Amino acid sequence: MTHPFLDLAPLTAGRFAAIEDRVARLLGTRQDVVITQGEALLPLEGAIRSAAGPGTVALNVITGPYGQTFGNWLRDCGATVHDLSVPFHTAVSAEQVRAALAEHPEIDFVSLVHAEAATGNTNPVAEIGEVVRAHGALFYLDAVASVGAEPVLPDAWGVDLCVIGAQKAMGGPAGVSAVSVSERAWARMAANPNAPRRSYLSLLDWKERWTDAGRKALPHAPAQLEMLALEACVERLEAAGPETVMARHASAAAATRAGALALGGGLEPYVYEARDAAPVATTLRVPSDLDASALVARALESDPALPLAAGGGALAQEMIRVNHYGPHATRGAVQGCLAALGAALAGAGVGADLGAARRTVESSWGTRTGEGLSQA
Repeated sequence: MTHPFLDLAPLTAGRFAAIEDRVARLLGTRQDVVITQGEALLPLEGAIRSAAGPGTVALNVITGPYGQTFGNWLRDCGATVHDLSVPFHTAVSAEQVRAALAEHPEIDFVSLVHAEAATGNTNPVAEIGEVVRAHGALFYLDAVASVGAEPVLPDAWGVDLCVIGAQKAMGGPAGVSAVSVSERAWARMAANPNAPRRSYLSLLDWKERWTDAGRKALPHAPAQLEMLALEACVERLEAAGPETVMARHASAAAATRAGALALGGGLEPYVYEARDAAPVATTLRVPSDLDASALVARALESDPALPLAAGGGALAQEMIRVNHYGPHATRGAVQGCLAALGAALAGAGVGADLGAARRTVESSWGTRTGEGLSQA
């Protein structure tokens, strides 16, 4: 018998190229866009290994765990790395980046995460981009979590390597991702003798065998289901209007932050200032006498599908993360998470005001933002 997910016609090179073009329009970029056949870690690592080497001097901004990973990759490539670390409860500022570049004028590569879903902060990329552009360094940006939830504009911001994924605010699969590449970045890769070649990590292979060859023949069989799902994600964003979808994420973030404060029980926003809080996830600090992992486990007993998680690694005991992105950027998801957390607090003998939280979410939610992506 036939099956709609299995008995598919082959994905043509023309269809693949058309999906790349739609992603480029989503990003407002005239740069080359390469869709990579794997989770976003593939182009994130591939871009660093392609553009960085022993002669590279990098400023690596750390506002969460992914920034730490990028520093490790850069060092493994032989680059000299200057880390700019800020507390995870805040965002980096353009002034901090400017000061670091002034202290180390030899820096020629800057790596930054736009929105850190793991820690709940987001960084002011437009302002930082101006500073990096004035310095003349190559600018590498992880926009995997932010795309779809807030503006991502590589050309306007001077981003040379901008990596996105579909699995968060876009509400799509984790198995496909994309990177926009500036001419400066291609030139840097071409001049790097250590850039991967004939490798799954190689962006230069894609340029040679796909982009420069006129996008007529695919280098290898594409991840067909993921490509079609990515196309559907972009279609859905286009139909709803990116501004509408971004407003929905902003409403979810504001309502979660305000609702958690109204809930009480000692929960506090982990990111101190609302302006630094990411629209994809709200992180909450639990009282010192409670364990975040245990509280989340208790909250998920009522509904394991709620987008709740404890912090990773050393943050597991103190941080709760409400992942209100993609299909969970809805009033219902926010209300459900806070209600479950309130019940978990009550089960731990801590008072919580569920009614106040519910009313605050309703009053905090922005008007005319609609609901989930599925209703777009």
